[in-house]
Amino acid sequence: MVKELGKKLIAQNKSARHDYFIEEVYECGLVLTGTEVKSLRAGRASLTDGYAMAKDGEIWVSGIHIPEYNQGSWTNHPPRRDRKLLLHKREIAQISGVIKQGGLTLIPLSLYFKDGKAKVEIAVAKGKKAHDKRNTLMERQSNREVEREVSNRRSGKSN
Repeated sequence: MVKELGKKLIAQNKSARHDYFIEEVYECGLVLTGTEVKSLRAGRASLTDGYAMAKDGEIWVSGIHIPEYNQGSWTNHPPRRDRKLLLHKREIAQISGVIKQGGLTLIPLSLYFKDGKAKVEIAVAKGKKAHDKRNTLMERQSNREVEREVSNRRSGKSN
């Protein structure tokens, strides 16, 4: 059997970068059952309501929706269950310490296969207020306009 290489994106939480200031990003393994892996290989998952928490010296992710596998039978998994994340002890201690200070949360950014293993990218994040979101959108729009103008001048399309 040929080993799967590279990175294959399954799901992404696009609203996370809009709703939160991302402080630090971690790549974690996931503890999954067989039907969950098969459902993920079919490219079906949703991270929109997901969050992570520290509990009993472990990091757990909750709210990730992995639908039941179509060909599964009585062995199917519940779609929204808490799943354990695989991290080093020092990373767990670091994340737990930062979260206990308050004001920060853990959110999943993306779910993917890396060299055949399911991984989730979680971030320590701080929530944005409404005016922060507006400022971010205005900055992005102005940067886009500047880049457009620069490319037009380079190609000689400007007046």
